[in-house]
Amino acid sequence: MPIPFETAPTAAASAVPVIFVSKSTWEATRATLSSSAQQFAAANGFAAKPGACLTLPDADGGIAQVVFGLEDATAKSRDPFRSGALPGLLPAGTYRFANAPHDARLATLAFALGGYRFSRYRKAEAPAVKLVPPDGIDVAEITGIAEAAMLARDLINTPSNEMGPEELAVAASEVAARFGAHFSCITGDELKQGFPLIHAVGQASIRAPRLIEFSWGDPAYPKVTLVGKGVCFDTGGLDLKPSSGMLLMKKDMGGAANVLALAQMVMDAKLKVRLRVLIPAVENAVAGNAFRPLDIFRSRKGLSVEIGNTDAEGRLILADALAYADEEKPDLLIDMGTLTGAARVALGPDLPPFYTQDDALAEDVARWAREENDPLWRMPLWGPYDSWLDAKVADITNAPSGSFAGSITCALFLQRFVEHAKHWLHFDIFAWTPQAKPARPEGGECQAARAVFRLLGERYA
Repeated sequence: MPIPFETAPTAAASAVPVIFVSKSTWEATRATLSSSAQQFAAANGFAAKPGACLTLPDADGGIAQVVFGLEDATAKSRDPFRSGALPGLLPAGTYRFANAPHDARLATLAFALGGYRFSRYRKAEAPAVKLVPPDGIDVAEITGIAEAAMLARDLINTPSNEMGPEELAVAASEVAARFGAHFSCITGDELKQGFPLIHAVGQASIRAPRLIEFSWGDPAYPKVTLVGKGVCFDTGGLDLKPSSGMLLMKKDMGGAANVLALAQMVMDAKLKVRLRVLIPAVENAVAGNAFRPLDIFRSRKGLSVEIGNTDAEGRLILADALAYADEEKPDLLIDMGTLTGAARVALGPDLPPFYTQDDALAEDVARWAREENDPLWRMPLWGPYDSWLDAKVADITNAPSGSFAGSITCALFLQRFVEHAKHWLHFDIFAWTPQAKPARPEGGECQAARAVFRLLGERYA
């Protein structure tokens, strides 16, 4: 999908100005308008409420300017992405920001993200609006971030019948090829010896499981490894989900989609890292050869894992991939997955938790999450709960009994498979916007990737 920026040198002169106003600034702004524009605004009841948009006509019936409502500077909460609503509100044309929104960079990114439409299965043309970016904005960076975020959205929104393990591998190979990365894929029974947990989860599907891998960058640079959960559909396995729980399971590969988005941002920005991407891709299906509750499998790391619940499959496939990544002793190991309902109960759909033992790294993540308007919240790797993972006849269980601290125990499970990496970050994302908001349409969403990209840019520019 084309990014709606107009960068021609002469574009600003003819672009329609968008004036940002709030309830506290509207009266002063209104006084600067022509008398006919003031009357038009009054007739339309414009009161500068956040999100309110009004196009003011010129003498010939064209658009003279646009006024758009934002929160007051003193408001308890402000949405830096508020301008992401503009592409869906404005008539076709080219526009520019006449004054400063809350944050010019984020408002520009929001404008790009707000033009996203998923049109694979029915006609949904992108809004015919363009923005002349404000002065000082790194248009190339914003474009790269927006394109990557839209990639994640497209992958998640695509239904599972057309986004299985093979199709996810193709999507990853296309990203790798675009930047000259080295791509490889281990498929089906080839996984049985080296990656038994990935094989176990995916063996019941007629669509063979895969471990997708690509690497990019100078081997002399610091090693950064990204691991993304790629469960292309999750029935829950023999511990079958109810229909309501299965409805959104096309998004259970959201970790993989966001890892691919992050990888694309990193490669597009040419960060000085040796990037490695690992995506275990499976379908958790029901068949006569499906893995069962209380089955025991020896993981790649050597730990024996008892299956407490077949619906806790994401941590199983990540465990083998993390153990594999950890063998290389990366400087930074990051995993993302749509893992637990407990995270949603605790923090809702918009605020994914993240986990790390590194306090300085956690502070940096939190800072960039705020700066990038990519909300994240640190949760504890609470050591006393580690014993909950003890199994009676194996080294570890994938699903402790009881309903407490589900996101924490998942993180503690994964931590067992990370030993050599210098730093480790785990994200339990939702990868979905359940109700549309400015710049964030309902559907698949890019979460955590933008904040982590800015973190990596700071560390490895």
